[in-house]
Parts: sequence; structure tokens; C-alpha cells
Amino acid sequence: MKPLRVPLFWKVGLANVALLALVLVSVDAFAVRALRRDYLARAFAHLESVMPLAGGFPSLADAAPLEGWAAWFARSGVRVTLVTTDGTVLIDSSEPAAKMENHSDRPEIRSALESGDGRAMRRSRTLDRDLVYLARRHRGPDGRPVVVRVAVPLERTDEVLTAFRRRLWGASISILLLAGGGSLLFFRALSTRIERLKGFSRRVADGDFRPLAADRRGDELTDLAQTLNETAARLNRTIRTLTSERNQSSAILRSMVEGVVVIGPDQRVVFCNEAFRQALAIEDSACEGRPSVEVIRGSDLLDVIRRAFEEKESVQSEVVLGSLRPKSFAVTASPVRTDGAAAGAVLVLHDISELRRLERARRDFVANISHEFRTPLTAIQGFAETLLGGALDDEQNRRHFLEIIRDHAVRLERLTEHLLKLAQIEAGKLPLESRPVRLADVIEPCLETTRFRAAEKQLDMDAEYDPRLPPVLGDVRSMQEILQNLLDNAVRYTAPGGTIRVTASTRDSEVVLSVSDTGAGIPRAEQQRIFERFYRIDAARSREMGGTGLGLSIVKHLVEAQGGRIELDSEVGRGSTFSIVLPETSP
Repeated sequence: MKPLRVPLFWKVGLANVALLALVLVSVDAFAVRALRRDYLARAFAHLESVMPLAGGFPSLADAAPLEGWAAWFARSGVRVTLVTTDGTVLIDSSEPAAKMENHSDRPEIRSALESGDGRAMRRSRTLDRDLVYLARRHRGPDGRPVVVRVAVPLERTDEVLTAFRRRLWGASISILLLAGGGSLLFFRALSTRIERLKGFSRRVADGDFRPLAADRRGDELTDLAQTLNETAARLNRTIRTLTSERNQSSAILRSMVEGVVVIGPDQRVVFCNEAFRQALAIEDSACEGRPSVEVIRGSDLLDVIRRAFEEKESVQSEVVLGSLRPKSFAVTASPVRTDGAAAGAVLVLHDISELRRLERARRDFVANISHEFRTPLTAIQGFAETLLGGALDDEQNRRHFLEIIRDHAVRLERLTEHLLKLAQIEAGKLPLESRPVRLADVIEPCLETTRFRAAEKQLDMDAEYDPRLPPVLGDVRSMQEILQNLLDNAVRYTAPGGTIRVTASTRDSEVVLSVSDTGAGIPRAEQQRIFERFYRIDAARSREMGGTGLGLSIVKHLVEAQGGRIELDSEVGRGSTFSIVLPETSP
């Protein structure tokens, strides 16, 4: 249950009024008590002053003189009573003695009989009112002891005290109203100023740093307001600086090509950039606030994060992510510490897939070039040694051996030429003369060159294109080399009786030049690598047919150097279609 909230004004104001009322009540009680004691002291002093007059009372046996004595004594303004030692009332100035009860149990009578003097302030049973009594033991004319008791009523004292208390309470109420009202007004003003400071603090907490208006009262609250203004100004500057730095850091982290993720101490993702989401194929962009095991599904990455938390130092590793298209990443996980305690970890992913691919390509290139050069060099060396060993005089075989040496030398020359050309293309040093080129100037020479070889394999060749097709911007010799390479491959890998077809058409402001065959086709898994250097689907068969494994790689680089792209559509058993797509240009 929510506790009842009482404003500070009512707490302090009512407490002050209650304290003032308590002081006034205490003053009243003390003053009344002091006045009552003073009045009682005066009453006893008055009784003491008239007590000596009681010594001349007449004979106790004669009632008439006693009544005269009592009446005379009463003229002093006091009540007088004469009591024997057994408590019998002989005479009383206020009531007939015969009607009065025995007074032996009265405290002032008992005290007077015992000690000679007795005092009391009590309510009279006879008169039914409060009296002050003074009793003293005397000896009568006949020598017997008697007690003379004098008394005065308290009504006068009560009347004086009542009048005094009435005046005191009137003054007290006036003081209470004036002082209480003044204090309430003061505390209301104080509470208003405190509420103003509280409202300012709430505004600052909500991000509103406008300063308080100047307060010229010159007290502690004025100093507090000035201090709060200065604090708010410093806080505003600090927050602006931190916000700017945070925005800069966030912009830097989000624009980084490296994947960055920040893990909090509770193993939840605090921040991740777009590169990290792409690296882990996270479709949901809102990964912040989710558990790290839910966002990061790679066990290797989770192990790196765990080691960073446990070892409390940077951890570096290399992981492979993805199943269909795996990528390699260099991972660095660094713990974040605040005041000596672990506050999280920062994980950075650097994509090294291209570096690893290049390393593999370099290794494959070295292995392939070594293998490609080894075979012809071994054949040349072997047949040369055979000739030097005596076969030079063998007229029947020496010509055959020399022809083999020549063929392998030609193969080495072609391989070297292709490697040099590929290196020039990749380095951007191959001279290309870009000008508008008619496709007929590219297609017809290549068809003439290929028809003889196609006829030898009993292949049908035809071309279908419109001579009025718009020209393309490129180098005519390079384009002829591209088409010739594609036609040579089509003739090489198409079985006798097959068909080779060259077509050209336009598509979305582009010119598409295609070479189709009915050969064996290329498996889909191999189509991504068919343009790599030295890559062959059937290496032994390709080598037997005189291929170097560099033709399609040269084709791809030449096409891209002229601003185009190459497309492949192939199916095993149904042939392949290589399409060169180039932007058209005005003639």
C-alpha cells in the first residue's frame, strides 16, 4: 500500500503551530499552578494572622457565650469551628453544631491533635465547597484540650484564577493566531521556493536544462538555486559532449566494414552494426537487448566471448561462418572493465574470406603452373635426352621425336603467352582501343576461323543476328579474342554431330552476344569456379584437347575490362550458353 504523502508545508507549518500551542498550554498550566500556590500561601498566611484571636474563647459549658464568641470571630471573614478531642463539634460560625457530624476523621483535626497544628485544603462535607483549613490545639478555661479550626473558602481564589486564565487564554489565542498565521505564511513561501527547486530538478532529470530565474532573497535557498543552475549548465555541457561523442562513435561503428558487437555483463547484446548482422545473416535488425546465445549462433564465436570474460584479456581467433557459402573471419574479443569489474566485451569480426581465397588461389596457381609446365618440360627433356642418347641417328623416329618436342614447346609458348596476357589484364596494362564496334565485324571473322575445325568434327554452326544492331563500345581485337575463345571451347567440348550457335540481340539498352552448344554441359556446383585460372572440370580430357585452363579466365577479365559482364546458363547433358553483355552505344 502506498504511504500517504503529506506536503512539507503542512508538516513543518502544523508542527510549528502545534509546538506553539504546546508552549502556550504549558505556560497556562505553569502560571495557574504558580498562582494557585501563591493564593494558597496567602490564604494560610491570613488564617495564621487571625488564629491568635481564638485564644480568648469562653467557658465550654456555656453555649450562649460560645455562640457570641463564634459570631465575633466570624467578623474577621473566616469560618471558625471549636472541636473537642473526641471529634465533637462544640460551636461553628457557619452551621449549628448539633447538625454537624463527628470531626475526628478530618485530616487537619487529626494533625492538630497529634502535633498541635494541622492544615488542609479540601471540600467541606458540611458546606459542600472547597475550603482552606488551619487547625490548632488549645487548652480551654477548664484545662481540657480543644482544637480551634479556622477556614476560608477557595471561591475567591478560583474566581481570580478563572479571570486570570480567561485573560491568559485570550492573549494566548491571539498570539497563536498571529504567530501561527505568520509562521504558516513564512513556511508557505519557503515551501513554494522548495517546490520551485524541486520542479527545476525534475526538469533537469527530464533533459530540460533551462536555468532558474534569479532569486534575490540572498539566503541559503538562493545559494542552492545558483548552485543548481551551475550544476545543470555543467551537466548540459557534459551530456552534449557525451552525446556528440556517442553519435560519432556510433556512426564510426555503424559505418565500419568490420562487424562489431558489444556484449554486456549480463551476456546480452548492447550494440551491433550492420556488418555484423550481415556476417551472421541476422535478418532481424533489432538485435540489441537480446541474449548473446540467441543472436550469435556460432559456437566458436560464443567460445571466444566466454574466453574474453574468463581470461580478462583480449582473445584472437579465426572462425568460419556459414554453411552454403562459408566465410572466414579474424575475431578479436576484448573485455571492457569499469572500476576493476568486468562491464562487458567488444567483439570485432574482420572478413578475411577474400584473403584466404587469394591464398588458396596463389597456392593453386603455383601448383597448377608447376604441373602445367612440368608435363611439356618433362617431355621435351626426355625426348631430347633420347635423341642425344643415340636416337638422333635413327631416321625413322627422330623426326617423330622432334615433332613432339616442337608441339610441347608450342604449348609452353601458348601457356606463357596466356599468363602474360592475363597478368597484363589484371594489372590494367593491356592496351585497349575503345571505339564503337559493329558486331558483324566481330562475329564473321571468328565464324570463318572456326568453321573448318567444326566441319572436321561434323558440327553444325550457324549465326543469328541483325546486322543493324547498335554498335558496342570496345576493342575489336579483344572482342574477337573473347568470341574466338568461346567458339574454340564449344568446338572442343561438343561431341560430333552437335550444334554450335551464335546469336546477338538487344536487352534493356544492352547488347547480348551468346555462344550456345549442345555439349556435355557444366554441373551447377562447378559453374562458380569455371572462370578461375587453371580450373578444369575434367583436367585430363582438357589437357589432351590442348587446353591451358586460362581461356575462360582471360575471357572474363577482357569482358570486365570493357565494361561488360559474362553470364553462363548450362545444364548437364543439354549443353551450355555463354552470354557476353555489353552496353550499347550510338554509332
